[in-house]
Amino acid sequence: MGPPVNHSFDRSVAEGVLYTDQYQLTMAQLYHRMGLADRPSRFEHFFRRYPDYGRHQAGYCINAGAAWFADWVRSARFDDPALDHLRSHRNRAGTRLFDDSFLDYLADAGDFSSLRFEAIPEGRVVHANVPLTVVEGPLALAQLIETPLLNQLNFQTLIATKASRVVEAAQGASVLEFGMRRAPERGASAASRASLIGGAIGSSAAGLSHELGFTPSGTHAHAMVQVFMALSQGSGGDGRQGELDAFRAYANLYPDDCLLLVDTINTINSGMPNALIVFAELRAAGHEPVGIRLDSGDLAHLAVQASRMLDEAGFDDASVVLSSGLDEITIWQILNQITLEAPRYDQDATKVIGRLVYGAGTKMATSEGDPSLDGVYKLVAIDDGTGSWEPAIKLSDTPAKVINPGAKKVWRIYGGRSGRTAATADLLAQEGETLSDPLVLQHPNTEGVTRTLQAEHITEREELLEPFDPWVEVDQHEAIVEARARRVADLERFDPGVRRVVNPHGYHVSLSPESWALKQSLIKRN
Repeated sequence: MGPPVNHSFDRSVAEGVLYTDQYQLTMAQLYHRMGLADRPSRFEHFFRRYPDYGRHQAGYCINAGAAWFADWVRSARFDDPALDHLRSHRNRAGTRLFDDSFLDYLADAGDFSSLRFEAIPEGRVVHANVPLTVVEGPLALAQLIETPLLNQLNFQTLIATKASRVVEAAQGASVLEFGMRRAPERGASAASRASLIGGAIGSSAAGLSHELGFTPSGTHAHAMVQVFMALSQGSGGDGRQGELDAFRAYANLYPDDCLLLVDTINTINSGMPNALIVFAELRAAGHEPVGIRLDSGDLAHLAVQASRMLDEAGFDDASVVLSSGLDEITIWQILNQITLEAPRYDQDATKVIGRLVYGAGTKMATSEGDPSLDGVYKLVAIDDGTGSWEPAIKLSDTPAKVINPGAKKVWRIYGGRSGRTAATADLLAQEGETLSDPLVLQHPNTEGVTRTLQAEHITEREELLEPFDPWVEVDQHEAIVEARARRVADLERFDPGVRRVVNPHGYHVSLSPESWALKQSLIKRN
């Protein structure tokens, strides 16, 4: 028997402190009943595998979502409406599911301020099975925060990763995010933000862009041209005249931001000639056009032809924006085709490619091919009652699902043989463990599979987890700018094989000797 039927809907209740799974609440009450609610505990958030899009796979992820998760933490309160909702829950026997003692505990807690967080900063390159977020604090509250943490951090990390791959495939060209119309409802805003972290220079999402301090991107749709075509035909005109009228109207209203969609009728025989007429009129009036957009057809071929026509008309600096179903594979194929095709039309492929801008929509905003990140939140240690950590482990018949227990630090190791300075492994070591030389890197699941790095082959050891205080508000624009910079800096320090769009090289995530020994001892004990 559930709570009383209420046909109204209060989004602030649904998305506030009760933005969680029911079993988190029932477990929290059990901890309270057993006297464990305030027992210090440590949970780690990590993902088990990289996104696999079917035809291609990711070899890294881009961490994202922390700033918005922090906003949620600051706003979440065990207030009267939330507690009244819990008070109304009934079990199958018709009696209250949550008792007053537990609700009083939540009311006294008030919020999640008793929790302590560590995290790898947004924008950094991260890898499978490496803790991205660490939560320490009272067991009941650390349990309750699992669902909102996973919901918000997993999704933005997923989309930031997809965006980063699209941006890398674009080889330095600008990428714009156009995915709002087909993104997962209000997840569209999170997708847009994550795309900006992943390297997109702008988004079509107007409200979000304004709030984050970015200029929204966008031009016009086919509908605008269709309106003028229909009206022109109704008065005895033809489609091409209607298209020209539409382009002129748009250029007159936005003379310094004129970018025209040229494929409503026929790109080469109608759209481009009409666009060039309007561009010449703009220039005569003292303005320069931004460029044209192609949204259908053979985009690579049309880009070559449109570039040729723009150059012949003297608009050498005009951009060619490509859209329509773009992802990293499509962009990769477009660039390969232009490289082969441009010389056949006496065009400089480098010049054509250099003027391209990509509008990535549905496939980026939904991470098409792999729409969820396999991110999990696992207990790794709990206070044994004396102030010391007792490591916790989750076992599984699947070796890859056996978690790495204990309170850990995450180290990124740079170097290797032959003078390399790139990142060579992420190492999970126990807190307080001394990393000796030579450094032994143990495969996390297979005994006897190790790498040994001599001191002279290690150029740097970097600790990745940093204190993360969600109670300190950040500038949302600067948070994205800084995350973008971290992404660029990190990717430059990884081998190209890890960054490959298809069949990336596996990156080593290893255990220290103490972490391996602890894991094996707990496996044998259980």
